[in-house]
Amino acid sequence: MPKPLRLSNLSPARKALVRLCETINHGSIENLEVRHSEPMFDPIPVALKDLKLDSDEGSRPEFILADFVLSAEVLRLMDLLDEIDCGTFRRIEVRAGIPRRILLESPIRGRADTRLFSHFRVITSSKRPPSRSWLLLGTPDRRPA
Repeated sequence: MPKPLRLSNLSPARKALVRLCETINHGSIENLEVRHSEPMFDPIPVALKDLKLDSDEGSRPEFILADFVLSAEVLRLMDLLDEIDCGTFRRIEVRAGIPRRILLESPIRGRADTRLFSHFRVITSSKRPPSRSWLLLGTPDRRPA
């Protein structure tokens, strides 16, 4: 049985992403660039924190730990980073300090990239440069503005 992946096994940029999710606790990270399968913090992404005013939700127990085993959701996020070379996480939804949902924008370059978006229809917009494809849910007549 392989050893579980721990925070200490991650690159500094990936550690920063995990710690940012813990800090936000509830909310989202928007416009996080990915280059060479690593999250980039230049330009600085937008962090939105969703606060409940009627209760204290508390932080994750891992927040105070120097090292810990990564959750299944964080492992899936790391696998997704490994699969993409460059792109943008338009939004990472964070609940209880864990990344739960991701809205990803990525140029489609070939067979390897298309499996990431196998459940989307690929629509090339005539208003955009031909090297870029846009991913939309819906019918082909719904094109980006």
